[in-house]
Amino acid sequence: MDLIKRGASEIIPEEDLVKKLERSIKTNTPLRVKLGCDPSRPDLHLGHSVVLRKLRQFQDLGHQAILIIGDFTGMIGDPSGRNKTRPSLTLEETREFGQSYFEQATKILSSDRVRMQYNSEWLGAMSFADVIKLASKYTVARMLERDDFTLRYKAGEPISMHEFLYPLAQGMDSVAIKSDIELGGSDQKFNLLVGRDLQREYGQEPQVILTTPLLVGTDGVEKMSKSYDNYIGINEPATEIYGKTLRIPDNLIYEYFELASDVPNAELAGIKKQLEDSSVNPRDVKRRLARTFVTMYHSAAAAREAEAQFGKIFIDKEIPENIEEYVIPNCAGETSLVGLMMVTKLASSKSEARRLIEQGGVSVDGERVGDLNAPVPTAKQFILKVGKRRFLKVFHA
Repeated sequence: MDLIKRGASEIIPEEDLVKKLERSIKTNTPLRVKLGCDPSRPDLHLGHSVVLRKLRQFQDLGHQAILIIGDFTGMIGDPSGRNKTRPSLTLEETREFGQSYFEQATKILSSDRVRMQYNSEWLGAMSFADVIKLASKYTVARMLERDDFTLRYKAGEPISMHEFLYPLAQGMDSVAIKSDIELGGSDQKFNLLVGRDLQREYGQEPQVILTTPLLVGTDGVEKMSKSYDNYIGINEPATEIYGKTLRIPDNLIYEYFELASDVPNAELAGIKKQLEDSSVNPRDVKRRLARTFVTMYHSAAAAREAEAQFGKIFIDKEIPENIEEYVIPNCAGETSLVGLMMVTKLASSKSEARRLIEQGGVSVDGERVGDLNAPVPTAKQFILKVGKRRFLKVFHA
């Protein structure tokens, strides 16, 4: 229970979880631990890893992990945390994203102790009569207890009928697999509770729900999300993971260790003590955190290399040894730095390239570029730097 409760927001009800665990041990029967996966976000970051790590802990305790890929529910679109209707996906898109999700998730989960199922297996087989029967088991008043629905209703924002079906469909996932425990972020609490209610309606023992906090992003303000550009992707290069980790505010160091790493509880206590000691520089603890994440998703050698590269770029002000190269063709050479940044994908658009220049984030051979219309240098080769960590060695053909 100490391991399970680490970093958990709520366990509902905790006494039922204790009973299920005791029965599991006594009968030598693994519990079915469910995690529903949103296929609209196939690129996983440390925010997603929080609940995945909790699922891995249950695996390590000998229980059965079940990933439910919401290919059918993805066509509805989960309205959780939204103030407007969420766009739905096609079945083909949900399947494609779901496979990508599984491949990345098994960087955290033990691949030989996880079962993946698409919820279209049972939801797609339901008749309209089945849906009516399911809808009869929940009232509109109870649906409107959900915060996002309440706020939208009071604000006069439209709520489509199909959005009410999403929590019911997610709850049917628990019925279909006879879930013992369901995991989810704290923003999923309502949906998970619906699963308990529906299992009871269908004559099953209700699942226990365990929610985890939403990890705050590197900006220290919003939850980690690609849309806020405050994320650390688990598939990113080692240097990106290392550098982004060093951006987080000092007050989030302990939370990242607790929620997103495998550091044992005994070591967590030591880290907390260090951070409370005014003689210890938080930067040193943060570097340990950065090494921890790179080691988890790459290797210890990659962590050492990333730290060395960081030292060269930010401390010694040196250019890293291995940087990408780009040759400007004679026949189709770019005439402006803005164009060059677009072609080499250092900027996604001309407007982004200009914004980077305006913010002082672009330099050539160490000299900051201030002219939005700056031409490409005529030197045979030069080093183009964009932002803090992106370097490109450019040659003229």
